[in-house]
Amino acid sequence: MKKIIHIHSWAEFLEHASRLDQWAFRGQPRADLPLLSSLSRRLMRFSANRQLWPLLERRTLRVFRRKAHVHLSDPGLLLNDLRCIAMMQHHGSATRLLDFTKSPFVAAFFALESAYGDSVVYALNTPVLWHRVPRFDPTLTRQTIDPRVPQNFDKYFFDNHLPLIWFGEPSEMDQRLIAQSGLFVVPGQLEKTLDELLDSYSAEGESLLVQLVLDNSVRQEAMKELYRMNITYASLWPDIDGLSRSMNQELEIIWQPLVDEFL
Repeated sequence: MKKIIHIHSWAEFLEHASRLDQWAFRGQPRADLPLLSSLSRRLMRFSANRQLWPLLERRTLRVFRRKAHVHLSDPGLLLNDLRCIAMMQHHGSATRLLDFTKSPFVAAFFALESAYGDSVVYALNTPVLWHRVPRFDPTLTRQTIDPRVPQNFDKYFFDNHLPLIWFGEPSEMDQRLIAQSGLFVVPGQLEKTLDELLDSYSAEGESLLVQLVLDNSVRQEAMKELYRMNITYASLWPDIDGLSRSMNQELEIIWQPLVDEFL
């Protein structure tokens, strides 16, 4: 069960975010989209036979490993499943990983930057989930299913049978993950939303997921404040791609007000 809170001002967002200490956050530009991974959305759209999903996911990993080594100075990065899948996600592949961040402000940026209507920041109660086990099998602790451990991704996630979640960072983090204070949530079943999977972990009447729905009227003030906090694509993606994307924010935050003065 998730809790839904409607936000109508930046000050209201700051107030609610301050109460969610050490939680993890994810921003999405549309509030009406379910909380699913990019792989879930792609398979639901293009592959109706769900029995094939484990085979398709394994194949993409196998093909990526077979070819990616020509682009890497250290092919050893491909050996660990989670590290390899994180690399795939970083470079645009659909994967089962859900990007989260320890910063509500980074999440707000990703929610608002390209939003045209109401957007959303999801907050996940990671302090509680750290010690929580699924009701259907209390032996499946966070440590037991850790996908950083060799063979665990294959054992607990690729078969797509268990309504599990795991959250954390790969053993080695790339620049973007570090800059964004990022972590991943790994779902055990692709066809279920994160809030549905959390039902296996929640107690009666408990909300492990909070949905902060940002009214579109919040965007202008919020983007200015985030710019003042140096939360831009240039800081969150510390490469030429991030610098290029950050020019859109420069146009909106800096130059447009100056142009308006002369009109």
